[in-house]
Amino acid sequence: MKITLSLIKADVGGYPGHSSVHPSLKEKAEEMLGKAKKEGILIDYRVAGVGDDLQLIMTHKKGVDNEEIHKLAWDTFKAATEIAKSLKLYGAGQDLLKDAFSGNVRGLGPGIAELEFEERKGEPVIAFMMDKTEPGAFNLPIYKIFGDPFNTPGLIIDPTMHDGFVFEVWDIMEHKRVFLKTPEELYDLLALIGAKSRYVIKRVYPSEKHPKIPHEEAVAVISTEKLYQIAGEYVGKDDPVALVRAQSGLPALGEVLEPFAFPHLVSGWMRGSHNGPIMPVGLKDAKMTRFDGPPRVVALGFQLSDGKLVGPVDLFDDPAFDGARRQAVEIADYMRRHGPFEPHRLPLEEMEYTTLPKIMEKLKGRFEKI
Repeated sequence: MKITLSLIKADVGGYPGHSSVHPSLKEKAEEMLGKAKKEGILIDYRVAGVGDDLQLIMTHKKGVDNEEIHKLAWDTFKAATEIAKSLKLYGAGQDLLKDAFSGNVRGLGPGIAELEFEERKGEPVIAFMMDKTEPGAFNLPIYKIFGDPFNTPGLIIDPTMHDGFVFEVWDIMEHKRVFLKTPEELYDLLALIGAKSRYVIKRVYPSEKHPKIPHEEAVAVISTEKLYQIAGEYVGKDDPVALVRAQSGLPALGEVLEPFAFPHLVSGWMRGSHNGPIMPVGLKDAKMTRFDGPPRVVALGFQLSDGKLVGPVDLFDDPAFDGARRQAVEIADYMRRHGPFEPHRLPLEEMEYTTLPKIMEKLKGRFEKI
């Protein structure tokens, strides 16, 4: 049976500031998705809050980019926005950048990650949710999961993975994509995805020789919506999400989680204008505090059973990631001591998508020729 797993998120109001999601917003989402489940639109669902983002995790049989599912998400976000406005929550409706729903939520502000696949005998799936960063923040961990044998020994040990994976990489400036196969085109892949503000991994597929999973069936997907491209100006960071399937010819659960034991530097943090460490946390710690951060990532693990979501397990709520959290705090200390200087502040070419151009416009007439 083909199942679609949809993870759709939006910032519809923070409490307080950009810190977290108010319980009333999650209650409204639970109510609306619960009604959709009773009506047979959804098989199952879960609602979560990560930072100031309301997260909708849904299973159904309608395929990706389905109008009915996307309309349900849009209506849920709109209803939550009305509550946010009544409570005067910060940035109410921030990610709902267009007024009219037009068939799906792509290009309207919310972030979307969707997978459609034939359920295996055992189907573990991990939903990753980041706050205060951009889609390129997933480049390093997704590469390590599916391309780095130092992270994923299954690439060497497991014969079903020995032929590698295919990475779909998007150029989010020129709106183009390219498919690169590992290990053959590994260096080409790294040449692109190291420039994480422009080239982002969108999907990962098994090789054509994979004995268990059809090569056209994605095994990982990342949201790549860029808010500034939709709004025409800086309105907040993109706060990406991702879905990753695991086990049985794919990286094991521990191999999928292992890259996050290293709190690598990502762009975003305060005012979307700073580099800082990504900290793996459980849901209880998924609130943005220090300098509106540091950026966080949550991992919720599920088993799928005929579309039903068995779980979640809050995977980073584990002392095994205490070392990564301590290191993230040390990195945050180090980066903060730079104040408004690079490399803590983003380089100039990335600052052009923030509010800095308004400062430059103010000073334009005061520059003199030397």
